[in-house]
Amino acid sequence: MKDIKRRIKKGERVFGSWLQLPDADIAEIYEQIGFDFLSIDMEHSEIQFSDAAGMMRGMKQTAPFIRVSCNDPLEIRKSLDIGAMGVIVPLIHSRADALKAVAAAKYPPEGIRGFAFCRDNAWGMEFDECAKTANEQTMVFVMIESREAVEQIDEIVSVEGVDGVFIGPYDMSGSYGVLGQASHPVMLEAENKILQSCKKYGKAAGIHVVTLDREKIKESIQKGFTFIAIGIDAEFLYEGAKNMLDIAHKEAIK
Repeated sequence: MKDIKRRIKKGERVFGSWLQLPDADIAEIYEQIGFDFLSIDMEHSEIQFSDAAGMMRGMKQTAPFIRVSCNDPLEIRKSLDIGAMGVIVPLIHSRADALKAVAAAKYPPEGIRGFAFCRDNAWGMEFDECAKTANEQTMVFVMIESREAVEQIDEIVSVEGVDGVFIGPYDMSGSYGVLGQASHPVMLEAENKILQSCKKYGKAAGIHVVTLDREKIKESIQKGFTFIAIGIDAEFLYEGAKNMLDIAHKEAIK
């Protein structure tokens, strides 16, 4: 788990998935699959911090991330305090927004994160060690999901402490006036601009392949994305159950 930041910094490709159901058992099952990271979505789900803490307890080998609901210092701090190795921060439109997110995730003097006995430092038993190493180990991904952000992409990506970006294609398409058209030429141009900036500054380029589509995964790899989330827990549950039921119905009429 702890080597994921090293791998990301080296430009290695890592694969993860997305959790929107507030269930520790599902998270534990995902842990056994072998994903490099799992992102707990607190922006578009009913998951609360108490749920997220329970979900992360089963993650021994998989790096836990939390997508916070907004670029709020207290929410970022709490996410890290309960055990997240990294945060994915939405609503980043400028360099100032990125600097704010990084500051919230880092202890002084690099940032403003407050010290406390918490789950992240074994309730104080590993306080000194955590205080020394947390800034190096903590990861910050910023979401690029607006035309404004794309126009300032170099200023955002170059911020010290930003480990990578994560594209929000649906919101971004809306900001370009082509809502839901991820393959529109203007979207492909924006995507390429983001990828080139990540390459220029040695940062990870992240994307979420929401639907279980082999070609979309292949395409994301070929384009150069290195932090790739695959599917959503609810999608896997639905598709798995539906496929098995379809098989049963087909076998029953033979």
